[in-house]
Amino acid sequence: MRSSANSRTLTEAETERLALRGETFVIAWSALLISFFALAFSYSRGLMLLYGDAVAHLHIARRIIDSINPGLRQLGSVWLPLPHLLLVPFVARLEWWQSGLAGAFPSMGAYVLGTAGIYRLARLWLPPRAALIAVLFFGLNPGLLYMQTTAMNEPLFLAEMIWAVMLIIEYGRALEADETKRAAKLLICAGIVLAGAVFTRYDGWIFTCLVWFVALGKMLRWKRWDSTAGGAFVLFTVMLAVAPLVWMAYCSRQFGDPLDFLRGPYSAKAIELRTATPGAPHYPGWHSMPVAALYFLKAAELGAVPLRFANLLLILSVAGSGLAAIRWRAKDAMTAMLLWLPLPFYSYSVAYGSVPIFVPLWWPHSWYNTRYGMEMLPVFALSAAFLVGLVADWIARFRPSVAPWIPAAVAVLIVANSALLLRARPLVLDEAIANSRTRIQYEVAYANALAALPPNSIILAYTSEHVGAFQRAGIALKRTINESDYYEWAPALKNPAQAADYVIATDSDRVAQAVAAKPDSLTLINIVCSTGQPCARFYRSDRRVSSGSITQK
Repeated sequence: MRSSANSRTLTEAETERLALRGETFVIAWSALLISFFALAFSYSRGLMLLYGDAVAHLHIARRIIDSINPGLRQLGSVWLPLPHLLLVPFVARLEWWQSGLAGAFPSMGAYVLGTAGIYRLARLWLPPRAALIAVLFFGLNPGLLYMQTTAMNEPLFLAEMIWAVMLIIEYGRALEADETKRAAKLLICAGIVLAGAVFTRYDGWIFTCLVWFVALGKMLRWKRWDSTAGGAFVLFTVMLAVAPLVWMAYCSRQFGDPLDFLRGPYSAKAIELRTATPGAPHYPGWHSMPVAALYFLKAAELGAVPLRFANLLLILSVAGSGLAAIRWRAKDAMTAMLLWLPLPFYSYSVAYGSVPIFVPLWWPHSWYNTRYGMEMLPVFALSAAFLVGLVADWIARFRPSVAPWIPAAVAVLIVANSALLLRARPLVLDEAIANSRTRIQYEVAYANALAALPPNSIILAYTSEHVGAFQRAGIALKRTINESDYYEWAPALKNPAQAADYVIATDSDRVAQAVAAKPDSLTLINIVCSTGQPCARFYRSDRRVSSGSITQK
C-alpha cells in the first residue's frame, strides 16, 4: 500500500511539473514577443549604443576575432568574460557590430529566461494569478526592456540570480521527497548557472558563496550523502571553487597579477585615483555604508516606480518578504531572500569599492551607475507577488468572490506604472542619453575622419576610450595597432612613423606622448575636437606613405 501511495504521489508531482513547464513556455513566448517590440523601439531610435560600456563590451568581443593578435588574451582583466564570449558569434557580422544589434541577442535571451524564471520561482508558493504579478512587475519594467536591447550585462546576471535561487529551492524539495536523482540534476544545473554568474559579475562571487552555504544546509538537513545527490554536491562544490580560480589564473598568466581586476591599472580604484580632482569632495556614500545604501535604494526605486511611490515600494517589498518568510519558512521562502543580496553588496561597493552611484534627485544631481539598482527588480517583483497572494488568501476567508479580483486589480496598476515610467523615460535611459551627448557627437566626427583614410592603411591609436568611432566607421580592428596588441604596441610607440601609416593622438594619451617624443616623419593632417572631449590629432607617416606601404583596394 505504501509503495502504491508513493507511486501515486510521484505521478501527481510529475503531472504538476509538466503543467508548470507548459505555463512557463507561455510566459517565455510572451516575453520574447515583448522583447522584440522593445528591440524595434530601440533600434529605430538609435538607442543601442548610448552606453559607453555597451560599446566597450562589443569592442572586447570583436577584438577576440578581429585584431592583430586575436584570441582569448583579448578578453582583458577587469570585466568578466562570459558576456563577451556570448557576444562573439554576433559581433562577427560587421553590420551588427556597427549598429549595436549584436549586443541585443544575448541580452534578449537573458531577459526571456529571467522573465520565465521569475514566474517559476513565484509558482513555488503562489497560484498562477499571483505569480503573474511578479512576471508583470519584472517583465514590463521599461528600464529592463531597454537594457535587454543593449550589450549591457544586467539582464544576464538577473536571469542567473533568479534561476540559481529557483534551482536550489527545487533541489531542497527534491531532497525532502527523497528524489535524489532529480536533486542531483537540479544541483548540477544550479552549479552551471552559478559558474556563469561568477564569470558575469563580481557580485556573482558573493552570491555564489551564499548559495553554496544554503545548498550545504539542505544537504545537512536531509542527509543524502550516500546517494547520487551527495556526489553531485561534491561536483557542485568543485565547480564553484574552480570558477573564480580560473579567472585569477588567467589574470596571472596574461597580466602577471591574479588580482589585476582588483588592483590593476584599469580597476575601479585605479580609475578613481587617476580621475579624482585633488581637494574635491568625495562622491556621496564614500566610506559610509548607510549613505551608500540610500543612493543604491533610490536608484532601484526610481527605476521601478515613479518618484511619489518610491518609498512605498520599499515598504511593501520589506513587508512582502517578511510575511512570506514567516508563512512559508518551511517551504524555502527564506532561500528567496538571497535576492536581497545586491543591497548590502552595493552598499559596501559604493562605500569602499570606488563604485559611485549618482541619482538626479540628490547631490551631485546627475546620473551614474543607476543601472545597478536594477538588481533589486527580482526582489521587488517577488515581494509584490507574495503580498498580493497573502492578501488574496486573507480576503478569501471573508469574501471568496472578491479574492480573485485582487491580482487582476494589482496587475492593472502594474501596467499603468510601467506606462508612466515609459512616458517619463526610464532612469537608465535618461542616464544613457545624458552621459552620451558629447561622446556621440565626438565619435561621429572622429568616425568621419577615419573614413577618409585610405582603405587597408595601418593606424596606430589608443582605442579603449573611443572605439565607438572605429565601430561607426567600420574600421577592422586588425588594421589598428592599439593597447591590446601586447607585442606590437610598445615597439610602435618607440617609433610611430615607422610602425603605422597613420597615427592618431588624443590629448595626453600614450600615442600623444610617443609623438611628442619622436615626431620625425609625421605630418599633421587633421584635428577632431568636440566640447567635453579630447582633441584627436591625425598624423600621416611620410616615411611609410612615401615608400608605398599602403595597399589600396
